[in-house]
Amino acid sequence: MHPAVRFVILALSIGALAWGSDRACAEPATAPQDTDTRYFDLLDLHGTPRSAADRSFNIFFDAGSWHGYSLPPVDDPATGFTGPFVHSLRAGQWVGLRMAELQLQDAATHRSIALVPLESHAAPGYLVRSFHAPALAVNQTLFFADSWHALVRIELTSSTVQDVDLGIAGHVMPSLAAGLAREGNSVVQTFPGSRSKLTTRLHLDDVAAQRVMLSGASYRIDANQAMHLQPNQTVVVFVDQTLVYDSQAETPLPVDYANAWSRNRTRWTDYLKSLAASERPDLAEDVTRRVAVKAAMTLLGNWRAARGDLHHDGVIPSYANPDFNGFWAWDSWKHAAALAQFAPELARDQMRAMFDYQAADGMVPDCVFLEQAGNNWRDSKPPLAAWATLEIFRATGDTAFLAEMYDKLVRYHRWWFQARDHDHNGLAEYGSTDGTRKAAAWESGMDNAVRFDGIHMLQNVKNAWSIDQESVDLNAYLYEEKRDLAQMAEQLGRSQDQKQWLEEAAAMRRAIQARMFDPTSGYFFDAKLGRDERVRVYGSEGWAPLWAGVADTAQAAAVVRVMLDPGKFATFLPFPTLAKDDPKFSPIKGYWRGPVWLDQAYFAVEALRRYGYEQQANEMTRRLVLNARGLTEQAPLYENYDPLTGQGYQSRNFSWAAASYLLLLRQSASGAHDHGQIE
Repeated sequence: MHPAVRFVILALSIGALAWGSDRACAEPATAPQDTDTRYFDLLDLHGTPRSAADRSFNIFFDAGSWHGYSLPPVDDPATGFTGPFVHSLRAGQWVGLRMAELQLQDAATHRSIALVPLESHAAPGYLVRSFHAPALAVNQTLFFADSWHALVRIELTSSTVQDVDLGIAGHVMPSLAAGLAREGNSVVQTFPGSRSKLTTRLHLDDVAAQRVMLSGASYRIDANQAMHLQPNQTVVVFVDQTLVYDSQAETPLPVDYANAWSRNRTRWTDYLKSLAASERPDLAEDVTRRVAVKAAMTLLGNWRAARGDLHHDGVIPSYANPDFNGFWAWDSWKHAAALAQFAPELARDQMRAMFDYQAADGMVPDCVFLEQAGNNWRDSKPPLAAWATLEIFRATGDTAFLAEMYDKLVRYHRWWFQARDHDHNGLAEYGSTDGTRKAAAWESGMDNAVRFDGIHMLQNVKNAWSIDQESVDLNAYLYEEKRDLAQMAEQLGRSQDQKQWLEEAAAMRRAIQARMFDPTSGYFFDAKLGRDERVRVYGSEGWAPLWAGVADTAQAAAVVRVMLDPGKFATFLPFPTLAKDDPKFSPIKGYWRGPVWLDQAYFAVEALRRYGYEQQANEMTRRLVLNARGLTEQAPLYENYDPLTGQGYQSRNFSWAAASYLLLLRQSASGAHDHGQIE
């Protein structure tokens, strides 16, 4: 059986029997209850879609789910939750308007019991709504048991003896009403051109019958036997909504309804304990904790389980953008580094998901999707994979993972010099497999950066092209990789490998210093191939050599002066990707021509720390946290920010912004990026 949305209602009571049957099972009374309200409503998750493609409000996903939900608008009195939004259906769309709408009647009079809303909250790992009626209190809690099953835990507490008829209603998008059908005791929703299914079923003990009714774009499932409520005893009812991406290939695991809520709470309690290390002496504890939890919720809200041609779980850049329904390479490396702090297995899988598609020559594609025909092989992305792997090892001590990844990382590292070193001088260039400037700029990750305005393409070998300049950030990352691979080799007992990596790193360091540092300007720049000419654009790439430990002390001091210049990079929200005084500085619509991208800001702070500028690093961290508009309030994290005002722009709920804040805030930030001694 391959159900897609199952409504499973199980009568569970703490104390007396609920449905008049002694066969009901009781949920363990020790199931933890979330009473800590500090993290309520870090994000506003209220909304209802105006169209199937509406992404104007925040959506709750968890546990790798491809379907998500929201709280109804604040003034909406009806029970239940908005949704689901199915992210795996085309570019993602709403297929339902409401699920788990509770229908209660007095069994004796058949009069409807009107429920009055009290509260509605989004919390780490769940959504919760509470209602009341005369002599009756009702709570609805939506959470995920796993990536397939979204459960609504309904608690009914009566102050008197009463018999209640219970039903559950749902409403789908009117344009999808033709896909509703009854299948035995289930309501099945299917979609044109898709093998995904949503199957709605009321699951009761065999002592109770059920009725399934369809009407246009609505359905209803009723229990034929009244629920007998005893005074001051809570009856727990579960609603289970399960999405199957491919009904011909998937068989979801059954849900342990009696323990699902407890396991969800345990999982999220562990996350929050791990995030407790997010403290900084120069920021209030409640600020750092709330920002860290919001960042973790953002990452886990973008977590998607292995489905289709995605063979491992990973994190998408943002569900709020229809273009981001897959895994990107350098996004993945940053996600993994942050996830290592609190969700290490997901961090490992994030790395595996990209390397599942490593080519025979070592290349890792730019991005991968549910259908691999959409994978982008025109370019790769900046080489931070070894850094991310080592971050996972530092957080977990998992030597087996190092051994699993080492040879793959070596092949990827060598690929850069085989396919992207046009003049074979040991310094690489960004490029593409199709010879286009656009794909080459994509490979940098800084798509429209000013430094690429004048590039030309040069062919290296078949299917391998370079731009005509050696990029300073790329080579700083490759230097970092050599150092990181040396540390891995040491852990794995490969002493000869370690020696070779360190020798190569030393040679590369000398080459970067000589070729890319401009003593007159006091900054690192890209260098034109074949001549002693630098691309004198002051961009965030110029501090990558400090992050990687390439610069000598004098060079670092010069670069830091530029970084801390209010006319260039020490802006209200610091470290824009292009200096403020550049004529092409465009902080709102410039994309990579002036906004603050949090990964580059994180690298800047770590660059300062590495060379001993601790006080300045702390001050810039304070600005990045306190001056990003809405970060310490309810606003979501954005793709990038205006350095002059702190306003967020582009995609909401952006994963690498979340990852960067987690890395910025971790307690051991000053020592977390251990590159060894500066030579």
